[in-house]
Amino acid sequence: MRYKIKEFKKYYKQFISLLVGVPSYEKYVEHMKSHHPDQPVQSRKEFFIEAQESRFNFKGGKVTRCC
Repeated sequence: MRYKIKEFKKYYKQFISLLVGVPSYEKYVEHMKSHHPDQPVQSRKEFFIEAQESRFNFKGGKVTRCC
């Protein structure tokens, strides 16, 4: 039963992240280690900031689009 709850939480968290447009940090780290082992891996905070900037098209700290 605990295993099912743990799995549910994992998929629920992943679903919510995808719903709001936040890519998975864990998948990013996995990708970087397997495909770009010579490059540094961003911290979770750096990754989140970059994801938000690309999603909302920030320019100099200002949102340049309405949606």
